[in-house]
Amino acid sequence: MKNIFRVLFFLITAVVFITNAQKAHGMVQTGDDEGEVVIAAEPAKKDAIFGANSAIHYKVDLDNRYNMPQSGTVSYQILSIGSKPLTNSSVSVKLNKKSKRSIDLSIPRQAAGFYKINIMVNLSDYDDTIKRVFGVTPEQIRSEHAKPADFDAFWQKAKDELAKVTPDFKVTEYPDSSRDNRRVFGIEMKSLGGITVRGWMTIPKTTNHRKKFPVLLGLPGYQVNLKPMFGSDEDLAIVVLNVRGQGNSRDRIRTLRDDYIFYNLEDKNRYVMRGAIMDCVRMIDFIFSREELDHDNIMVSGGSMGGFLSIATAGVDHRVKLCSAQNPILCDVQNLPGKVTWPVKDFSRYIRTQRGLTMDKLLANLSYFDTKNFASNIKCPTLMGIGLLDHLAPPDNEYAAYNSLTVPKHMIIFRDLGHEVAVYYKEYEGRWMRDTFGLF
Repeated sequence: MKNIFRVLFFLITAVVFITNAQKAHGMVQTGDDEGEVVIAAEPAKKDAIFGANSAIHYKVDLDNRYNMPQSGTVSYQILSIGSKPLTNSSVSVKLNKKSKRSIDLSIPRQAAGFYKINIMVNLSDYDDTIKRVFGVTPEQIRSEHAKPADFDAFWQKAKDELAKVTPDFKVTEYPDSSRDNRRVFGIEMKSLGGITVRGWMTIPKTTNHRKKFPVLLGLPGYQVNLKPMFGSDEDLAIVVLNVRGQGNSRDRIRTLRDDYIFYNLEDKNRYVMRGAIMDCVRMIDFIFSREELDHDNIMVSGGSMGGFLSIATAGVDHRVKLCSAQNPILCDVQNLPGKVTWPVKDFSRYIRTQRGLTMDKLLANLSYFDTKNFASNIKCPTLMGIGLLDHLAPPDNEYAAYNSLTVPKHMIIFRDLGHEVAVYYKEYEGRWMRDTFGLF
């Protein structure tokens, strides 16, 4: 079972930036043949999340492996997530040759939110900077931007349009592709606008023709081509979808990779994500059309754009039983400029090609596709995972979506990771799903 969730995660995540093993543990090494200096920086709180009344401390361990003394400073700089300098301080340090020392950095209390911290070590033969992020009472974070008044009506109209399109489901078995004692099926169907989208389904082989399999629906990361998912689990169907413009669903929409995020964004009724979300709803329709699938036990899961699609699907289609989202993009979209390069840089490039389109108009359109606005409509338990060093999905934006959830929820934080989560997340997700669906 663990293998299924591990493989699913690595395929559905759009962009994975593997952090250097040493930096992931707060360790940096440098030096020459005569020795080196090793530093380790650890927050006083395990997840680097501090309470409103908690002192903020980082412990910096210095290990001088040079055969000579070192002197200099250990300093820190606190910045907003948008890189605005807030406060800084430094302490002088001296290290004997082949010696160790620990420095406690005490940081002034901060308001609720997330902050960058740069820890600089400048010694006689060593200079380096460790960059981290910490949070303060993130459960208090709220977006300053309200949901559009007609948000629900906008999505009801989209679903009404989808309902008028005959799905024309086509299912093809690929017996030569079977492995792990699972049958493989290709799925083809008509979605919003009459566009054909495709996916895959694998189900365990069984002689029990009355068996109904709970469903794990994997949704794709940005410009990811999902393939059939396998695994040794004997009581779970795995369905994956390539939304329009991705993978084997590029019949009508064939953009360059960088152009997909803004395709038709000047018109919210034609924006590619409107159709992509309806493609996900159509896949739920497919699941409900199959007698061998358990319609009452469906989980949607995805990373990056797949995380966005998971939350959006659960927000507009309450047939979903569980929702899992890792590093979802497009959270609190009007609060993205000034924090991230992507996709804001591509949005700016697109605006220059469209007469009369401004960033304000573009962001107003995007508010109908804001992850936080879908989150507030979700009716099922939801799991989220984030990396505090994520430069595509900043942690305060992620929490604006997470705090919009009004259902049972759980957040898993990876303090030293970027746009990724660790394998632990997928193992937790698997246990959570199996417990909920009664798969023992």
